[in-house]
Amino acid sequence: MKQYNRILFVAESGTSRAPMAAGILSEYTLKHPVTIECRGLVVLFPEPLNQKAEAVMISNGINWENFTSTQLEDEDFTDDTLVLTMEHSQLEKIFEKYPSAREENVYVLTELVGDELEILDPYGGSLQSYGLCYETMRKSIIKLVKLLNEGE
Repeated sequence: MKQYNRILFVAESGTSRAPMAAGILSEYTLKHPVTIECRGLVVLFPEPLNQKAEAVMISNGINWENFTSTQLEDEDFTDDTLVLTMEHSQLEKIFEKYPSAREENVYVLTELVGDELEILDPYGGSLQSYGLCYETMRKSIIKLVKLLNEGE
């Protein structure tokens, strides 16, 4: 896999799955230093971390204080940025909406690492469903870490 200097996790509002994914990845050591960020596809105004997502992250030792969601912009797509979505529909929206998005830099997280299922949105679900989402994502991100550390 190509070496990237920045990894962006993207989901719908950018308040649950994307920050959880960024938080999980930031817990791992990568051979090549990478900036890890998250964005939302639809951020009408900056919002804090979803409370259930935050509770799950804190219970797993990840504390993201003062987090606010950020809208994905066309400038976010650079040659050294890997953009990872949670669902295939998000990938399609990115290619429809952002002229700078390139197929070699934008992937569905689970497809990139060889997992079959997408990371489903726990929004509106119980704390347990957020916990399950976190665990599923963590497994995919462990595979991502291996891919990134294998280098070129």
